[in-house]
Amino acid sequence: YKIIFYYDSSHDNTLEILKNYQKKNPRLLFYVNKVLTSPFRTHRLAVGRNYCLDYVKANKETFPYFIMMDLDNVNCKNLNLEPLKRSLKRDDWDGLSFNTSPYYYDIWGLSIKPYYFSYNHFKYSSIHNHAIVRSYIDTILKTMPKHKLLRCLSSFNGFSIYRTEKFLNTYYDGRIRTDIMPKEFIQLHSHVARSKVVYHKINDLVDGRYEDCEHRAFHAQAVFNSGARIRISPEVLFT
Repeated sequence: YKIIFYYDSSHDNTLEILKNYQKKNPRLLFYVNKVLTSPFRTHRLAVGRNYCLDYVKANKETFPYFIMMDLDNVNCKNLNLEPLKRSLKRDDWDGLSFNTSPYYYDIWGLSIKPYYFSYNHFKYSSIHNHAIVRSYIDTILKTMPKHKLLRCLSSFNGFSIYRTEKFLNTYYDGRIRTDIMPKEFIQLHSHVARSKVVYHKINDLVDGRYEDCEHRAFHAQAVFNSGARIRISPEVLFT
């Protein structure tokens, strides 16, 4: 295995920690970026994730699986490995994320019928739309059998594991990609949200309407280009 970091900048001692850990574990590789790649957060995230993804693609024969992971407080908990071990024995997923406790939090990266598009890009309050989708997904994951997997178009939730072969023809993109998302999917979400879609404004840096979650384009391309099966497990890895 290899551990790949893309490091931007921080006001703490993160870089020092990385350097010290690399001395103990040479499997850790990291890149230090010193240039502001974009004024938009999701665009910068896509650059970092694509850097890590490029390493996976270049070494696809060595690594049949890869994990993309956020290294924040969501995953700084005890790790329950059993659900992950069981998942590796299954052949009914290509991209797999997991539930989190006390609830599924990553509504930003989620696309699931009928809520395929970004909750943040509808006319009504993003807080209102976020609450509706969170209640929807949380109810499903808490009531479905633990051995079942939930089908979706996009899901990350801070940790996802992927079968490399299905993600060679995709990349992360923090832009609003209506060319990737089928028109009927957006129309369905608009119908159930009872709201018009608000598209991006290039100079609108405040409300982020020029941005979308970088995972949505990544997963959608894998689904439509390679037939990838994106799934969510109701089990919790980090407790």
